[in-house]
Amino acid sequence: MSKTDRRSMEVQSQIEEHTNISTQYLNPSPIHGLWALTNRDLRKWYTNPFQLFMSLIQPIIWLGLFGKALDFGAIFSSSAPQLSGAIVSSVFGTGSYFSFLAAGMLTFVILFTAMFSGMSIVWDRRFGFLNKVLTTPVARGSIVMAKVLSSVGRSLVQAVIVLMIAVLLGMDTSKMTLLGVAGTFAAMFLMAIGLSSLFVMLALRSTDWQTQMAIMNLLNLPLLFASNALFPSKFMPEWLQYIVKVNPVSYATDAARQLLLGSAGMASLSYDFSFLLGFAILFSLIGIVMSWKYLTK
Repeated sequence: MSKTDRRSMEVQSQIEEHTNISTQYLNPSPIHGLWALTNRDLRKWYTNPFQLFMSLIQPIIWLGLFGKALDFGAIFSSSAPQLSGAIVSSVFGTGSYFSFLAAGMLTFVILFTAMFSGMSIVWDRRFGFLNKVLTTPVARGSIVMAKVLSSVGRSLVQAVIVLMIAVLLGMDTSKMTLLGVAGTFAAMFLMAIGLSSLFVMLALRSTDWQTQMAIMNLLNLPLLFASNALFPSKFMPEWLQYIVKVNPVSYATDAARQLLLGSAGMASLSYDFSFLLGFAILFSLIGIVMSWKYLTK
């Protein structure tokens, strides 16, 4: 064998070895790309404790100030001392407004975390990271679902912390069970999937963070106030009750109150979970389909 042939074989061997190494690290599996992108977004969050702390300030303020200051029991006891407990229970389905509000705060923190899931797409596009990801074999649907899953992970951790704080501040735990807590967070998971998919979907074509913020501000208040998170829907105007009945926040809150407080719900638990499951699946699929068309360099 000539020296030239030997050299050619060595070069060919090096090329094959380099190809094998590249294939090993450039895994085209959708799950591999999904995990890599999800982990990237979560790492930016859990390595910045200040961001976690700031994201908890608002619901804690609502719990500590609004929930404790708005004492309906004291209001009713001043006019009807013998009936105050019965009145509060009949209105809110539990012995105190604070417990009623605490269950609503779980959906509150899920909603506000999901809102910012779309902002990550906007910033990735502005800083050029999205263009780099789009040149890899990672599926476009994986890019969308990575944003959704990282948002879901953040929101559930924050909801756990909010629930612990609510218990420390006096939330009623007489009917709380481990199974009820697990069911509550299953409902929160489904709501977080659907809402995160919705906000990521709305951000797919956006390059301006101000536009995305305007969309968030347009949707967050109707989703919060046109629900039963802060006030029983049965006392709302009739036209508003129709909106409450198509709001996913209402069904997640309803499931949480039934499972944590033993309150009577506006619907059965099976209906609550069916609605949330359909909501999560529908908007996840819409987000993935839209990513095929609109997620471009």
